[in-house]
Amino acid sequence: MLSYPRTAISAEEEAYQYLQQEIRLGRCAPGQRLVPETIAAEIGTSRMPVRGALRRLASEGLVEIRANRSAVVKGLNPEEMREVFEMRSVLEGLAMRNAVARLRDEHIRRLARMLDQLDEGSGDYLDWTTAHREFHEFLCGFCAQPRLLRQISELHTVVEPYMRVWAAQPGHSPRARVSHQELIDALVTRDPDRCEAAMRQHVLNTVPALQQFVARPEGRGGA
Repeated sequence: MLSYPRTAISAEEEAYQYLQQEIRLGRCAPGQRLVPETIAAEIGTSRMPVRGALRRLASEGLVEIRANRSAVVKGLNPEEMREVFEMRSVLEGLAMRNAVARLRDEHIRRLARMLDQLDEGSGDYLDWTTAHREFHEFLCGFCAQPRLLRQISELHTVVEPYMRVWAAQPGHSPRARVSHQELIDALVTRDPDRCEAAMRQHVLNTVPALQQFVARPEGRGGA
């Protein structure tokens, strides 16, 4: 049995956080059945909080509750993948547009340092994916719009398992330096229109290669 430190969070929240992390890190693959009794035993709780966590994850698009009440990790087909990235492009474009006025020179310098971390992590896809998400979250966070940021975070979580496996493919290079430097260059201009357009294009640039990957057996069978 796994042991987790007890905090003030509820049993359902604990189960939710555990399952969300397992899905994000690709430890629970698309199509994998999630058995409440097994999960409850792993984290030391009862079935009811786990079932509540599964319903919450289903509302976020990470889990599918089937007619027989069984739960499986939800996968994405190429069309669904495009939809998620198109939504991300609009929402993150808006966040970057609204973040410009609050970003200071020191924040842009920190983004440049985070970009160095992306480069350093390019040989380890787990580190790269984490650093990539942190870069986006730090930048978008300056929009100071909690509802918008929650929506963006949920979309990141949906595609994160695929990003991890995709980035690990032999010969794959995320090309983080070029694509993310374009975002920093746009921020330096302080032009909201340019910043929004840069982020939209940045997010959409990933779609063709990731769609092709999702259509392949290794992309469908687990992330």
